[in-house]
Amino acid sequence: MATSVADKRAAFRRLHEAGCFVLPNPWDVGSAVVLQHLGFKALATTSAGMAWSMGRADGAVSLDDALRHFAQIVQASDLPVNADFENALADAPDDVARNVGLAVDTGLAGLSVEDYSGSALYALDLAVARVAAARAAIDRTGSGVLLTGRAEGFLRGAPDLAEVIRRLKAYSAAGADCLYAPAIREESQIRAVVQAVAPKPVNLLQVGVPVATAESLGVRRISIGGALAGVAYGGFYAAAREIAEKGTFGGLASALGGRILNTIFSR
Repeated sequence: MATSVADKRAAFRRLHEAGCFVLPNPWDVGSAVVLQHLGFKALATTSAGMAWSMGRADGAVSLDDALRHFAQIVQASDLPVNADFENALADAPDDVARNVGLAVDTGLAGLSVEDYSGSALYALDLAVARVAAARAAIDRTGSGVLLTGRAEGFLRGAPDLAEVIRRLKAYSAAGADCLYAPAIREESQIRAVVQAVAPKPVNLLQVGVPVATAESLGVRRISIGGALAGVAYGGFYAAAREIAEKGTFGGLASALGGRILNTIFSR
């Protein structure tokens, strides 16, 4: 029997109470099914992988496209799904609230809201108002969807740790359940972020640090972003390029066999 949306949301919240878990990022229904087969406890969408699977650049996907994608991933898996919702595809807090409500309706267990507009970081007051609007929208649904506040400075060319921490603490006060500063890499930075927002959980974008090390630093969950999609497209591109340029087929040797894939997809 398929897991209910309410059960998925409750399970997702429990994952944030202790330990450290990996939140891998499928880019389509097939990759979501494979990740569930491998035993992961939850999934997260990737805005980049989603866009690439549609033949578009990251950031070039509409709200309707994103909502449709969220629903497809949610329906494909019995696992909780967290959405990489970029900037909620809106600037004004009222529009953020509307779009977050629509995202919750797809059955998500969690979603994140960035403080980057697509061209610049939002001013802090506006960024905080956007998180507060997302929080209020979720609360109105009574869904218990987990809200992650993202401070994008390190990812967007403004690697000021003090400012990132200031923003994360403000997002926490505005109602974010989990805090995320993608692209911090050094253990001292990770530890500083964890300590600054404690006892709330921290998400880390994978930087090659083993899960056990991340857990020892206080990280609660680890995202992979678009990297798995990049690995898949990398293998595909290399094999196809060899065929196109050399007329040889060596790159196909690493293909996962049809018998294995058919077994995975015959759930």
